[in-house]
Amino acid sequence: MADISSNDLWKNSKLGEMAEEVRNLFEPKISQEYPYIGLEHIDQGTLKLNSVGQSTDTVSTKKQFKSGEILFGSLRPYFRKVVRPKFNGVCSTDITVIRPKKNCNAGFLQYFIANQSFIDHATNISSGTRMPRANWKTLCESEWQFPPLFTQRKIAAILSAYDDLIENNLRRIRILEEMAQNLYREWFVKFRFPGHQHTRFTDSPLGPIPEEWEVKRLNQVVLFQNNGTEAGEHLSDCVYLPIDCIPRKSLAISEISSWKNAQSSLHLFDAGDILFGAMRPYFHKVVVAPFKGVTRKTCFVFKSALPEYHAFSVLTLFQDSTVSFANAHSKGATIPYAVWPHSMDGMPVIVPSIEQATKFEDAVGPMIARIGTMFFQNTTLRRTRDLLLPKLISGEMDVSNLDIAIPGVAA
Repeated sequence: MADISSNDLWKNSKLGEMAEEVRNLFEPKISQEYPYIGLEHIDQGTLKLNSVGQSTDTVSTKKQFKSGEILFGSLRPYFRKVVRPKFNGVCSTDITVIRPKKNCNAGFLQYFIANQSFIDHATNISSGTRMPRANWKTLCESEWQFPPLFTQRKIAAILSAYDDLIENNLRRIRILEEMAQNLYREWFVKFRFPGHQHTRFTDSPLGPIPEEWEVKRLNQVVLFQNNGTEAGEHLSDCVYLPIDCIPRKSLAISEISSWKNAQSSLHLFDAGDILFGAMRPYFHKVVVAPFKGVTRKTCFVFKSALPEYHAFSVLTLFQDSTVSFANAHSKGATIPYAVWPHSMDGMPVIVPSIEQATKFEDAVGPMIARIGTMFFQNTTLRRTRDLLLPKLISGEMDVSNLDIAIPGVAA
């Protein structure tokens, strides 16, 4: 394999010669609504958004960005928060908006910034002890090897192929989530379940409900699991899933973390357990664990009271009404947290008959299992992409002779 790093076609250039910072400031107005991206909307290390906010929900000065520009989380850059949205919007001032110059490909630039070498450099030059921040003026003076534009496009095409597969899986996950949600609402909110036409209703504290159904407390539907442990070497073979790795309003886990990052006072969980983000419950973090592992005690761990009620329990915890109840009964003013027991556990829930719960399990259980399968697929795709990324960005892997279809470039 040719040593591209010494190839004359690869040239040393300052980052500022390849890209520039965009500082178009934006003052939020009620009359102007744009997509908003804060650091909380960008997953660590995945190069993906977990959600998008609205500019009308913000009050302080923000930055504007255009579709295709790179957003780099310059506050605590070691979190590796890098995305390239396909829409115009506004973002937090803790994010640096970067635009490639004519001699640089936008896709390549995104992966270059996401490369661990660049992240490490940005971290090393950051100022501030508790909340380190990378400065663009310092970053743009750093010197790196860059390939010619056509090679940049090839590298971007290879890496983006993995991201496209990941995005396809994420779209499938969203479709499955929507299907499961719609079925839950039809059966257990609107009471339009199979055979509902012939069902008799009876009064309950929550209004008319089908006969043979009951109103119970949440702690009769799900069982709180308090299997604690401390961080240490005994977790070396254990998957660590902190609340930061749980996306908002999605049944799918976005990533996992190393046990070395685990803090003390952890909860053990099993595959199939339901994890509920207790800290800031309005963030709506509820997932089904596809593996055995540990999480922080800022996550509640639940099992369904009966196997037949598993899918029903998952979707009950996932409902806006449950999250709202948890938030309304939270403690803590600055950082609210849900309480169990003596608060969230007493939430009233309409519980179907075991016959209807079993039918729901048969319909929705496979959807939940499929979501877990696609998490593992995306994990493999991300790992492969991240193994290739530094080798391609550095020139260790030669792509000059590869016949690669480049989007927007005629063959």
